[in-house]
Amino acid sequence: MKILPLVLTISLSLLSACNIGKQETQSSSEAVSNFSLDEVQKRTFNWFWEIADSNNYQILDRYPSRTFSSIAATGFGLTSYLVGVERQYITREQAAERVVNTLKVLYELPQGSASTGISGHKGLFYHFLTLDKAHRYKEVELSTIDSGLLMAGVLSVMSYFDQDDPVEAEIRRLSDQLYRRVDWEWALNESNRLSMGWRPERGYIPADWRGFNEAMVLLVMAIGSPTHPIPANTWEKWCETYEWDTFKGQEHLNFSPLFGHQYSHMYIDFKGIQDPYMKEKGIDYFENARRATYANRQYCIDNPQGFTGYGPNQWGLTASDGPRGEPRKAMVNNKEVQFRMYWARGASSRHINDDGTIAPTAAGGSVPFAPEICIPALKYMWEAHYDKLVGEYGFKDAFNLSYTFSEGNEEGWFDYDYLGIDQGPILIQIENHRSRLIWDTMKKNPYIQTGLKKAGFTGGWLDQLDK
Repeated sequence: MKILPLVLTISLSLLSACNIGKQETQSSSEAVSNFSLDEVQKRTFNWFWEIADSNNYQILDRYPSRTFSSIAATGFGLTSYLVGVERQYITREQAAERVVNTLKVLYELPQGSASTGISGHKGLFYHFLTLDKAHRYKEVELSTIDSGLLMAGVLSVMSYFDQDDPVEAEIRRLSDQLYRRVDWEWALNESNRLSMGWRPERGYIPADWRGFNEAMVLLVMAIGSPTHPIPANTWEKWCETYEWDTFKGQEHLNFSPLFGHQYSHMYIDFKGIQDPYMKEKGIDYFENARRATYANRQYCIDNPQGFTGYGPNQWGLTASDGPRGEPRKAMVNNKEVQFRMYWARGASSRHINDDGTIAPTAAGGSVPFAPEICIPALKYMWEAHYDKLVGEYGFKDAFNLSYTFSEGNEEGWFDYDYLGIDQGPILIQIENHRSRLIWDTMKKNPYIQTGLKKAGFTGGWLDQLDK
């Protein structure tokens, strides 16, 4: 999404919730510091498993800071439980119990047009929910993208839990009802584009979804709905605003923060399938994401602003936390830099948002696209900054080695929080790289199949479905 949409969707970043009884996990002092994908996944999974609220099962926006839960992070949490089963961190029965309880709460949370005491409207949900009752947090928006990411998680558990078992049958039933309840058509504006969201106090948010960004999966699900679909030509309208350009030697659809190239790919395998736009370009969206990953890395290698620590194995600009405290502006290499807190960092031909802050989720969420550069980056950052950047739940959100201007930051600033929407891509995308688990699970989902076909996708695994 563009920078304005990003502010609308993920600008408030603090957290919520009570711990569910923790599994036996090693404390950070006992943990082995050696890097492996197994260790990264296990710790990141534990974040979702252990910090979910013990009453309403929503996932915190961030931790250890606690202010509210995040609907998108809850969607990622549902999907993370599938990884936990396949990696044998938990049993299938444990995962099914957690999932069915989460779905029951989501379905029973109050919906309506009131401004308070509710959790959603028209089947959509508010971006952030309170810790106690999982109701709308302050005056946040009814968010289409965050609801979409939640529904992607809902569809993932719907297709995974396919056994002839009462709990798994209930998971399928609740998942189907939650998805069918969403009135995507209601969120479509007069320009035939999905609105970013809605507030009861002011109505629809003026900004709407225009390509290219992370909302591909949102449109696919909205087009594929059997109850409240948006027109199939909405996809063509979406593609009208694409920006194809060359950046750092990579010709591709440009979008600056890497999360925009990751979120939809967490749930849909775009490799080998093409819409008319990509067919004309001669590539697919998977290859586009690979090129964007290489361009992001090359920008950091070139390091035009001379920030400390950037290099071939330490790179990654995406939406993340940034240095807290004062000063907010300081001189770096004889240039004044405005240091941001939560910000859509990124680099493309569209714009550069860079203040020296690197987020491990940038490389972690792109592992399937370019494992040859992403895994070495994760390994380097893990080992080089283990004591400050890595904890019991894996990578903390971000760090900035150029920010050395206040007490405690003499060696650079390191975040103390983990963020749910950044933990999700690390865990899920590493699993897609290793086993294709979520990709293959979602290929079985009839709503994803329908949405892709109506949007004009053909080729590869989609064509094999009809054989």
